[in-house]
Amino acid sequence: MRLPFRSKRLLALAVAVTAVPAVVLPPAVFASAVTAERATAETVTAGTVTSGRPFAEPEIPDSPAGRQLRWFLGAPDRAPLAESELKEHLNSGYLSSLTVNGVNAFLKASKGFRLEKLTKETPSALAGTGAIGEQPFTLQLGVDGDGKINLFGLTPPEPSVPAAPRSWKKLDARLREVAPRVGFLAAEIDARGRCDVAHAVAPDTVRPLGSIFKLYVLGAVAEKIRDGGLSWNTKLTIKPEWKSLGEDGLTGRPDGSTTTVEEAAKLMISISDNTATDILIHTVGRKAVEAKVRRWSSHAERNIPFLTTREVFLLKGVNHPAQARAYLALDTVGRRAYLKDTVAKQSLSDIVLWEKPREIDTLEWFGSPRDVCRAYAGLLKLGGRRVSAVMSANDVGLGLDKKKWPLVWAKGGSETGVLDLSHLARSASGRTYVVTALTSDPAGALDERVTVPELISLSRGGFALASGK
Repeated sequence: MRLPFRSKRLLALAVAVTAVPAVVLPPAVFASAVTAERATAETVTAGTVTSGRPFAEPEIPDSPAGRQLRWFLGAPDRAPLAESELKEHLNSGYLSSLTVNGVNAFLKASKGFRLEKLTKETPSALAGTGAIGEQPFTLQLGVDGDGKINLFGLTPPEPSVPAAPRSWKKLDARLREVAPRVGFLAAEIDARGRCDVAHAVAPDTVRPLGSIFKLYVLGAVAEKIRDGGLSWNTKLTIKPEWKSLGEDGLTGRPDGSTTTVEEAAKLMISISDNTATDILIHTVGRKAVEAKVRRWSSHAERNIPFLTTREVFLLKGVNHPAQARAYLALDTVGRRAYLKDTVAKQSLSDIVLWEKPREIDTLEWFGSPRDVCRAYAGLLKLGGRRVSAVMSANDVGLGLDKKKWPLVWAKGGSETGVLDLSHLARSASGRTYVVTALTSDPAGALDERVTVPELISLSRGGFALASGK
């Protein structure tokens, strides 16, 4: 699981995108993976289906990645596999984050996959194309220095993005079809750093933010660097108690190894790396992030104490609903104590995954479309080449014309029942706009294959309409 806040959708186990990471996007943009089983069930039906197309398996290289690919191609017919066998083939951190059940669900759903062509071959990574029945998929597989899998997945074709709306009326109508609860804002950031709203739908209504909350974390990091308490090159130790759920990024790195502030920040934004996020929160301190939320949000009280991703997963996934209810019944002081004395002692292996929206209105990170705009304006004011590089590493599929929009920042967010998109873009004439769309459904998961392309289309329309371009 990259868990509820992933940026790239894969058939079960995401690939490094972001995660999205990276991307690569649409609809990989935010895969939720609140459970690998759910993601798998939504993407492909298990079972062997034969295709009428000519088929000749390509030659697989005798390399670390090639040997693992051969194992993978034979594994679905034998799934579920014993944990001991999975440990022989998967990186320990990767297996821990995905869980044995999650990997087996992926393998079972992959039954019948036929590799048709290899499109990339290196000793540590392979990519190719194939199909399950008549449904095409792209395969990606990577291995670590010990030759164990640290990334693999099957990605279905990406749906096309609809044409952008040409009026605010049409945009609003389409937005309200996306989800039961929606919020939208298109605004220009003026010379004083204020959000001058061009158009909005429920701009001040609080919604779950998903990984968009990571803008506040980046803001706290950038401010501490500006004030001299940290540098982009500062080395950070990856501690086991700081690790969170996720498929790639820092989660799979060895305990005790190091990263830098800059690398962690890039992974946090570009692929929504949860472990990188939590390391940065611990580095700057929870109170520093809370101070940033108070400055940039009109709904800061909904985010105090400011939770790490690990804490959210544990609060929702361990002994639910008793633990969640116990935590929510406490005041702020009591919640801080509960996080320290109870949640901090729990293990990620204690989590029982969930398939339906869970506590998205109570255990999440919260804000309104206007709050998100203020966060972008705050980051813009903090400025700096490195902040811009972090924020522009992945446009989450927006795809604006680079000649008209030379600078684009982005952050998406998701978990089961939540799909959000936010962007900042600067035009060639130097004017800066922010477009944010927040959608949620407490009753059921949103169909990412439909929702993500539609939100991208509406965001493109928001920039065109707000700027008159």
